[in-house]
Amino acid sequence: MNRELIAAIDLGSNSFRLQIGRIVNDQIYPLDGIKESVRLAAGLSSDRMLDAAAQFRGISALRCFNERIRDYPPEAVRAVGTNTLRVAKNASHFLVQAEAALGFPIEVIAGREEARLIYVGVAHTLPNPHKQQLVVDIGGGSTEFVIGKSFEPIALESLYMGCVSYSLRFFPDGRIDKRGLREAELTAQKEIQTISHAYREVGWEEAVGSSGSAKALVDILELNGFSDGGITRTGLERLRTAMLKAGSIDNLQLEGLRPDRLPVLTGGFAIMWAVFQEFGLERMAFSEGALRLGVLYDLLGRYHHHDLRDATVSAFVERYGVDLPHARQVTETARAFLLQLEPGAADEENVDRRFLEWAAMLHEVGVSVAHSSYHKHSAYILGNADMPGFSRMDQGRLARMVLAHRGKLSRVSSLGPESPEWRLILCLRLSAVVHRARDGRGVPPLRLKRDGRGYVLIADSEWLRNLPLTAAVLDEEERQWQAIGLPLKVRVERAPARNLAGA
Repeated sequence: MNRELIAAIDLGSNSFRLQIGRIVNDQIYPLDGIKESVRLAAGLSSDRMLDAAAQFRGISALRCFNERIRDYPPEAVRAVGTNTLRVAKNASHFLVQAEAALGFPIEVIAGREEARLIYVGVAHTLPNPHKQQLVVDIGGGSTEFVIGKSFEPIALESLYMGCVSYSLRFFPDGRIDKRGLREAELTAQKEIQTISHAYREVGWEEAVGSSGSAKALVDILELNGFSDGGITRTGLERLRTAMLKAGSIDNLQLEGLRPDRLPVLTGGFAIMWAVFQEFGLERMAFSEGALRLGVLYDLLGRYHHHDLRDATVSAFVERYGVDLPHARQVTETARAFLLQLEPGAADEENVDRRFLEWAAMLHEVGVSVAHSSYHKHSAYILGNADMPGFSRMDQGRLARMVLAHRGKLSRVSSLGPESPEWRLILCLRLSAVVHRARDGRGVPPLRLKRDGRGYVLIADSEWLRNLPLTAAVLDEEERQWQAIGLPLKVRVERAPARNLAGA
């Protein structure tokens, strides 16, 4: 596989962007990219439905990207969706068409995960990343705030305000008046007040802006002599005066004002003004690094087996006091079951294997909440916690697997009968059953194999007799799997079965 070129796709609320980078000595050198002004957030109705026109613009942009990267291997491409795809009720319908047009899977990432990736991108472009930085990224539908130092984020937050949504809400038809501008600024300030005290407590040495709105403001302030470099409070005041004097975005005649940024300038300005007010800033530098570069570096880490998701799983094991020896046993047995069903999972980077191992390590995090129905608590934590490196869909998959590892399988009946996820659930569920007694005996002498649409579990009678597992437990497992149309048969043999570790 050619690992020199990798690609990141950012499905933003304002624009869709493709960035291609070349890997040289563990560094990424951006090559070329494509930007399409999709204005996805502008197609979001009051009831949060994405209209047909916005969907069409998005699909067209992704078809264009496909022409550039269609020959790339799947592991060299990562596409992420942001705020509009987080909130749109019909996002799943759009994503089916979007993935077909792009030719690669699309992950919808949570707000704080977006903030983390933005910081990774920004930190790799800063002249001195070892300073403590406040990074502000004003997107089309959300604004991310990060305090970080030496490539590590310290505080992460995402607020539901962006240049597209604010421009549409407070500046209809491009009109600019004192009342609308002040209302937009105050609304943004109220949002920022929810985090400003905590952020001031942490502190920073330098403020940095990233992405389109910050870039547009830097260009306008510097090219019109409003600023001597970067975004300044004085420069914003001068631009504010010019905007009010123009009365309309169409009448604004300024150097550096690009046509593609014109419709969303006012919303981005109002948010930036509020940022300066709430954080008491006088100056903000600009970084070319942003979400796309962060995605590329995250992808680079996975290439070199420094997958942040492994670190996140380890952190959760420690944070929630997981019984580590037990979790490792469940993981080992579940992996062995999968290898019997899917020999291709012998590859350590096999995606199904990775998710099964993560789910097995985390299946008891909910015990920290309560022993009763702990699997439900585990599923809630994994589905809703901030998990760096995992997309929302990744977390949803982990949550489903953990929810289904005990109790009624009907809770995840939304999975179609042909879903490959059932075999992962089966492996995890059976592993959890046989280790529930915490007998510490390692990998049990069990075999699992396919039987048409169903499965057969073969157990050694002597081994089974010595464990506090009753026939009723396995009988119940048979009933559960029969009910969803994927029957499981438990067969007990007198002769010892091969140990799974050697199967």
